[in-house]
Amino acid sequence: MLEALLADFNAPFQSVAVETVVVRLITAVVLGAAIGFEREYHAHSAGLRTHILISLAACLFTLIAFELINVEIAGAADQQTDPLRLIEAVTAGVAFLAAGSIITSGGQVHGLTTGAGMWLAGAIGLACGTGRIVLALIATGIALVVLWMLRTASSAIAARARTLGDGDGRPSTD
Repeated sequence: MLEALLADFNAPFQSVAVETVVVRLITAVVLGAAIGFEREYHAHSAGLRTHILISLAACLFTLIAFELINVEIAGAADQQTDPLRLIEAVTAGVAFLAAGSIITSGGQVHGLTTGAGMWLAGAIGLACGTGRIVLALIATGIALVVLWMLRTASSAIAARARTLGDGDGRPSTD
């Protein structure tokens, strides 16, 4: 029994090397932090820690799925595993969290960008978990451009809409 336990710790992963697992998890944390930092900096409810945990969890679920694909199940000669189910499960879980960050008050909706950032952090974690680090880096870079650089443009458009509106802060419906 002790030998079996030691064997598990000597070769804990069947599908991915331990070093690769560490790199993928750390990358998911760093990229989730990049998006979370922007949200935290602007004092949004889902900030640094939330985005890190979502990205890390999505990466971990992906790594677990890889391990489950390689596990031999006694009596299951034709085991079939659908990797799209993993994406569906992570997406559904993150969507549930993101929906909780969206608030409607006085005819205005708040938290949509935060929810979208959480959803993206989950996708970035999935990309890291599958070893698509370059894809995750590109997506993170684009997200940061959207969140940081387009914030100014978005604010200018909203200010212009208020100016053209009928005084209540909303554009005119005429």
